[in-house]
Amino acid sequence: MHAAFPLPDVDWPPTRELFAGAARGELRVTRCNLCASLVWYPGTPCRTCGAERQEWVTVSGRGTLFSWSVVRFPWIPQFASIVPFATGLVALEEDPRVRLVSRIVDCPIESLHADMRLTVDFRPLRFDGLAGEVVVPLFRPGPK
Repeated sequence: MHAAFPLPDVDWPPTRELFAGAARGELRVTRCNLCASLVWYPGTPCRTCGAERQEWVTVSGRGTLFSWSVVRFPWIPQFASIVPFATGLVALEEDPRVRLVSRIVDCPIESLHADMRLTVDFRPLRFDGLAGEVVVPLFRPGPK
């Protein structure tokens, strides 16, 4: 665990470019250098062809809600001011097999539904009692 937990470690090599892209307002994922399939999680072999070499690319930031969970208890003290909130698996428009975990914002929890259209929204993530912030990709309802 790093010193700024629960803020993400933006210097961790496997996801460094995800957070660098978010700071620029770009949603970035990895793409296989051999077959051009999107690959998520970074550094894992391509599920289409098995190749291990990938490059980072910018995607549209549009997708659909595949699944979600509502967090109602602040298991981490820094979450106390934001519960309840929903985290979701967002299936990317470019390849629905690629699903990112993110918080769903600007939507009442009771309005969430499978296949709901979502779009990325880059916002600073900050927590009470913790110095600093990190721009992260969150998702909200609607096409971009």
